[in-house]
Amino acid sequence: MNAALHGPANGDPHGRVIRAAGCVLWRRGPGGGSVEVCLVHRPKYGDFSFPKGKLKRHEEPLAAAVREVLEETGHHCAPGARLPTSRYLVDGRPKEVAYWAAEATGGSFTANDEVDRILWLTPDAARARLTQPRDVRQLTAFLDALPRP
Repeated sequence: MNAALHGPANGDPHGRVIRAAGCVLWRRGPGGGSVEVCLVHRPKYGDFSFPKGKLKRHEEPLAAAVREVLEETGHHCAPGARLPTSRYLVDGRPKEVAYWAAEATGGSFTANDEVDRILWLTPDAARARLTQPRDVRQLTAFLDALPRP
């Protein structure tokens, strides 16, 4: 069975749900007051989104989210608030992406086959650049959960 799938014991009788996890990666901007969020550009899809990816076999969603942030952005992070799970169809199969807010704690980006660039943007600029409306909803949930300085 594919590691990214639910089985019958997990509420999916057909074992078809694609399980993934990711983060809205953020940092304080210059001066420490404003917030910037990180968007990844995936050339395969030509989109801007948040770092995310499929769970490996027996991997917990939070561990997968932190791993995906590091793999796609080169940044370590400190996970914070749980954000809503995003649910949508991919090639007719249901996909569930668990999300967390995660503060960047250090690192640097190196382009790779999956992600060719990242952008650190203000929330308003990110809202305009995100490709999918579901990611805009994640951004809104993140801003609602963001701890105030």
